[in-house]
Amino acid sequence: MFFWRYCYAILPKLWRKIPRRCSFLCSLWTATATSSRGSSECEWLFCPLEAHAAYPGKGQTWTWNQLYTTHNPEYLTRFRNRDPDGKLWTDADLTAKGLSGGGYEYEYKGVRSLWRCPEETMRKLDAEGRLHFTKAGGIRLKRYLDDTPGVPLQTLWTDIPPINSQAAERLGYPTQKPLALLERIVLASSNPGDVVCDPFCGCGSAIVASQKLDRKWIGIDITHLSIALLKYRLEDMFSGIKYKVVGEPIDIKAAKQLALDDRYQFQWWALSLIRARPQGGEAGSREGKKGSDKGIDGVIAFVDDNIGKAKRVLVQVKSGHVNSSHIRDLIGTVQREQAAIGVYITLEEPSRDMITEALKAGFYHSQGWNKDYPRIQILTIDELLHNAEVKMPPQFGTFKQAQKVQQTDHEQGELGFG
Repeated sequence: MFFWRYCYAILPKLWRKIPRRCSFLCSLWTATATSSRGSSECEWLFCPLEAHAAYPGKGQTWTWNQLYTTHNPEYLTRFRNRDPDGKLWTDADLTAKGLSGGGYEYEYKGVRSLWRCPEETMRKLDAEGRLHFTKAGGIRLKRYLDDTPGVPLQTLWTDIPPINSQAAERLGYPTQKPLALLERIVLASSNPGDVVCDPFCGCGSAIVASQKLDRKWIGIDITHLSIALLKYRLEDMFSGIKYKVVGEPIDIKAAKQLALDDRYQFQWWALSLIRARPQGGEAGSREGKKGSDKGIDGVIAFVDDNIGKAKRVLVQVKSGHVNSSHIRDLIGTVQREQAAIGVYITLEEPSRDMITEALKAGFYHSQGWNKDYPRIQILTIDELLHNAEVKMPPQFGTFKQAQKVQQTDHEQGELGFG
């Protein structure tokens, strides 16, 4: 609630060149199980609101695009007639008998009646081929199926299922919404080229929908874990996408400051540099999981043989003082957990003794790639900021990958804020 007030305070400055439009999404869940499939039903309540009070000043221009769903099968059965060009139609009454508003009395092509439309309109409908002359001598209106694109969407949506454990798009983020839901909101509330801002972007469904639908976007979140998940998702779905992340460390000074401010955020950010999945971190939380992590801060998975069993790279992150005992502990953890490789990420430069201990651990031999990889690897933050990588077989299954989207251009244009 207070964050939204803060948004209202700053958005007029950010949005001063953009039409004002504010859309809020509320979700209502019902846990009633259906007898046929045993699945839970889901209802989404979409409440678009004009923010007149929040944005004084310019004209209150806003965007609303009416969307439609498909007609139900029972409705479609009414359209049993077909024109020579293949268009389906049903007939509707043209007479005004019994209507309280009256009508127009005249004779048209030998049929006199009280009609719903004036004679001029009747002639126009006839010229357009929209009159049906019945065998009984009546005249009815041809109502084509193509006349309406579907059923106009209202504010309550029941045709989009939630993200369940078997959903193909599920990424494991606790508050993840269906991409189809966010696409519908973006389509209804904006046009191609508009800017979409999600101040609680989480795993980025609104951002992905905006990118897919050719909108510019701004995503905001308070945790580096969420930002990392969003980056992976964008890169998986949009090959070669280019975007700018504001607020992440770009040099050693900023990395040290992040470590001083919040060691969990530093740890999650450091893990994101090598695409490692955090252990003990909960998406959307600012703190790590309480309790022992067994010396493991992150994990990278890979498969390098024909058996298909995933193997692991274990990762430790240190933002404070380091020494050779840490490397010996990592070796013990790798052995205990039967992992293939151990990676030690450090903010400080490693000592000679640390490097010696790492070399003593030897190599992991990959049968699939017929290649040796150092079993224990030490990577500094400075090296990672200069594009250093873990020496290992290609990653596989560390994060559940999002499905790729075919687009001609994945580079977000300038937002146009002055």
